[in-house]
Amino acid sequence: MASLVDTNVLVYRHDPREPAKRERSEEILRRGASEGGLVISHQAVLEFVRATTRHRGPGTPLLEREMAIRLAEMLLQEFDVLYPTEDVLRLALMGASAYQLHWYDAHMWAYAEANGIPELLSEDYQHGRIYGTVRVRNPFP
Repeated sequence: MASLVDTNVLVYRHDPREPAKRERSEEILRRGASEGGLVISHQAVLEFVRATTRHRGPGTPLLEREMAIRLAEMLLQEFDVLYPTEDVLRLALMGASAYQLHWYDAHMWAYAEANGIPELLSEDYQHGRIYGTVRVRNPFP
């Protein structure tokens, strides 16, 4: 079964502040890269770079900009990447309205819905809920 990976899974792989989530995301992504079945979206790659390079209060970013970009390039090699289409945009608009999702969450869901991907791995939605034909699974229970 194919799964779409949300940005938080990609970010936790590099977040030393959350060791359990870091280990779990590493396991998910390593298995997905070797066995297949994991897909990422163009949006997740962009959000990954932004989330890992932004300053978090008085601390430093999770990654230096150059490293984040290099890792984003590696994601493009390791996984199939979905790109936005008019169908994805229309579904995101519908999902934002019908499910009261925040815009970026609606857009992430729409990638899965438009491409027939039955599962979305994310901690940003209600675990186990089905949105359209996509079931959300929180990989960090």
